[in-house]
Amino acid sequence: MALLDFFEKRQKDPNVEMSFIDHLEELRWHLIRSVIAIAIGAIVIFIYAKEIVDKVLFAPAYNNFVTYKWLCDASHALGLGDSVCLTGIDIKFQSNTMTGQFISTFTLAFVGGFIIAFPYIFWEFWRFVRPALSQKELRKTRGVIFWVSLLFFAGVLFGYYILTPFMINFYFSYTLSPLIVNLPNFSDYVENLVYTTVGIGVLFQMPLLVSVLARIGIVTGRFLRKYRRHAFVLIIIVAAIITPSTDPFSLVIVTIPLYLLFEASIIIASRINRRQDAEKNEWS
Repeated sequence: MALLDFFEKRQKDPNVEMSFIDHLEELRWHLIRSVIAIAIGAIVIFIYAKEIVDKVLFAPAYNNFVTYKWLCDASHALGLGDSVCLTGIDIKFQSNTMTGQFISTFTLAFVGGFIIAFPYIFWEFWRFVRPALSQKELRKTRGVIFWVSLLFFAGVLFGYYILTPFMINFYFSYTLSPLIVNLPNFSDYVENLVYTTVGIGVLFQMPLLVSVLARIGIVTGRFLRKYRRHAFVLIIIVAAIITPSTDPFSLVIVTIPLYLLFEASIIIASRINRRQDAEKNEWS
């Protein structure tokens, strides 16, 4: 019923009749165009796969990676010496299957294509949803494509520049015995990087999701404050799932910004609730 109601709201022009199948057909073309955008981005990534692997994918493993310089400069500025300095680890990867590198290239191309095409993908989604919104709702959602894209790319960059270097240093410097050599598969590294960047990019959408839920009355600022402790535990669980590592450093690094986003969501929901209350008082 909810899906049918949504399709009825999309049909603003009474002279144009669209059946349920017509709405699905329109949705299908939005999805097709999104897939084409991902494919175009994936082709570009695939063409320059070797350069991207050397200069982007493996960049956190090099000593001259920009994050290591930032941390070291900050450590010296705070008078901590080299205590916070991280350095790249001498890493060698292996591929122990015949198709390992080839399949990993496709994975890298698809994920890279999705990241590049993300603003367009959301724009296609927004074109499908927009007819179901009233003029008042549309005014409140101005700039939504910009903010969704900004938060997504902020999460991707955070995962790449902040979380990934800590993960690499932790895993490759942790040893149980000098007789054990860390020699990970290249495919494992690609999958971990994908989970870290794209997963956190999606989680960074929390404030926008809460704002939508607050506008339709599902959550309130009071509700979020009441269950703040429960949310903190849930954030830790989500951080443990999204990050391929379970070391305490990675969990802390992911949990802090997610919790700050949750606190920002409380502020956003509270402002929306106050605005809704003021509008009700005007009409009463």
